[in-house]
Amino acid sequence: MSAHEPPEAYYLIGIVAELAGMHPQTLRLYERRGLLRPYRTAGKTRRYSDEDLAVLRRIQELSEEGLNLAGIERVLGLERTIAEVEAHLAELTQQLSNERQMHREELAQTRRSMRSEVVLVTRTETALVPIRHTMNRDRGR
Repeated sequence: MSAHEPPEAYYLIGIVAELAGMHPQTLRLYERRGLLRPYRTAGKTRRYSDEDLAVLRRIQELSEEGLNLAGIERVLGLERTIAEVEAHLAELTQQLSNERQMHREELAQTRRSMRSEVVLVTRTETALVPIRHTMNRDRGR
């Protein structure tokens, strides 16, 4: 979700601060540092989503592990990058799977068409001459 799209479910800063066990000023600090990007109404009121609340919980976990804000920023950035790469990899994997299936179908079609007609080449005194034979489909399998 972007900061420009209204969240389906949202919380005001006081509610989120209470749910996260943080002071509202801490949330504002995290927003200034770019760790959070709450939706803003036309009147500039912050609206926090469930996703924002999950980020706050992740920040708390990292802080409890001893990371400072710079470290937390780095970890969250790397986690976002990993998620983007994984999503891109999933897209590429699906694309590859689709292309493999298409090639399998083309190969099967080519094999079917090759079974119905066989071209034999024999040598005459002066040239190679193709002789066309239609094979029984059951014999070719």
